[in-house]
Amino acid sequence: MNDFKVVAFDCDGVMFDSGQANMDYYNSILKHLEMPRMTAEQFIYAHMHTADEVLANLFRDPESFEAANLFRKKMSYKPFFKSMKIEPDLVSLLKKIRPKYKTAIATNRTDTMQGILSEFNLEGFFDLVVCALDVKHSKPHPESLLKIVEYFDVKPTQIIYIGDSVVDETAAKAAGIPLVSYRNSTLSADYHISHLKELGEILLA
Repeated sequence: MNDFKVVAFDCDGVMFDSGQANMDYYNSILKHLEMPRMTAEQFIYAHMHTADEVLANLFRDPESFEAANLFRKKMSYKPFFKSMKIEPDLVSLLKKIRPKYKTAIATNRTDTMQGILSEFNLEGFFDLVVCALDVKHSKPHPESLLKIVEYFDVKPTQIIYIGDSVVDETAAKAAGIPLVSYRNSTLSADYHISHLKELGEILLA
């Protein structure tokens, strides 16, 4: 019998397959500034980091970075929702584990998370959402996960975090929170799963 009280999720790569959406999003900014499309290496970086960090990686000089940031703040992420694919077991899992478990999100997304929850009718499924805008230090720093610990007033070991990247692994380890590695066998984690329904089997066993 586990002692978990809170189930926390990363967004990209766990709740959603958002690779195509994020690629299209950043490529549209690059195109606007007449820059080449993202490389494979830049795309991998973009999957794990905040928008500001991604833009700093794509636009190395201050002038182009500022121009890219101004354009990004004027554009909407909404046109890119259509390229996002919700994980098929997510909603059924949330219905199964709530209200026995509190649920949270810890993501390096900034100003797009609320729109995504609304678009996919996920509002009301999460007790707490922590984005990069809510903390001083984004993942791999543990602040976003520690914020969840504080909010629910639980021990770190009473939270289970589902992530898919080394950024998630580093944050969870630093926070002392057990990690469920999602479709990434290279991560050092307490559990490894390939489908979200497997998480239900862990929690409801």
